[in-house]
Amino acid sequence: MPTLGIIGTGNIGSAIAHLAVNAGIPVVLSNSRGPETLAGLVSELGPLASAGTIEQSAAAGDVVVLSVPLTAHTAIPASLLEGKAVLDTTNYYPFRDGRVAELDEERLTTSELVLQHFQGAGLTKAFNNILAHHIPQLARPAGAPDRTAVPVAGDDATAKAKVVGLIEQLGFDTVDAGTLAESWRFEPEAAAYTRLYLADPATPDDTMLEAPAAPVSAERLSDALKRAEPVRVAARTF
Repeated sequence: MPTLGIIGTGNIGSAIAHLAVNAGIPVVLSNSRGPETLAGLVSELGPLASAGTIEQSAAAGDVVVLSVPLTAHTAIPASLLEGKAVLDTTNYYPFRDGRVAELDEERLTTSELVLQHFQGAGLTKAFNNILAHHIPQLARPAGAPDRTAVPVAGDDATAKAKVVGLIEQLGFDTVDAGTLAESWRFEPEAAAYTRLYLADPATPDDTMLEAPAAPVSAERLSDALKRAEPVRVAARTF
C-alpha cells in the first residue's frame, strides 16, 4: 500500500491519519514543531504510523495531505510538493488568518492562492468542508448504503484521480465540484460547507463542534453544490 504523507496534524490531519491506518495505509506525519512532538499521536495510531520532518512527509507519499493554517503554507518550501498529488484541506478564516486581499476581493479561491505558492503540485481541494469529528463518524466501507460523499475540486485531472482514490479508501464517496476556481461552492458559509453534514441542521453555531453527523449522499451533495451561491468573502468574520 503506498505511503501517505501528512503535513499538519491538527484536527483534520489527525482524523485523516486515523482513517488511513484503519485502511492499512502507512502514514508519515509531520508538523511545524518537529517529529518529537508527535510521539503520542504515533503511539495512538500504531505501527503503520511514523513521525518525520516536513521534508520526509513530502518525500514519503505519492499523495500528500496538506492540512495547515492558511498563513503557514508559505513556510513550506514549494519544491517539496512539486510533482505530488496534494490533498489540500485549507480554509480561509479571517479571525485566525487576518485579512487576505486576494481572497476578500474574490480574485482567487483559497486553494488557488495556495497553488500560487506550490506551483508544480497537483492540488485537489477536499475535506475542508466537513468538521473533523464528523470524519470518523461518517466513514463507511465501499458499497455501504449510508456512505457519505465529499466534494473534490482541482485543475490537474491525474492528481485529482489519485486523491479521489485515496478518499474512497478512507471511507467516502466523492463528487467532482470542478476546478479550483469553482471550489468556493464548498468554502465557509456556502451551501456544501459543514452544516450539510449535521444530523440536526438547526444546531446552534456554539454547539456544532460536538454535534453528531448524519450521512450525506452523493445526490444530496451534488444538489447543494449546484444551488450554492457566491459568499461575499469580505463580509465573513470566521
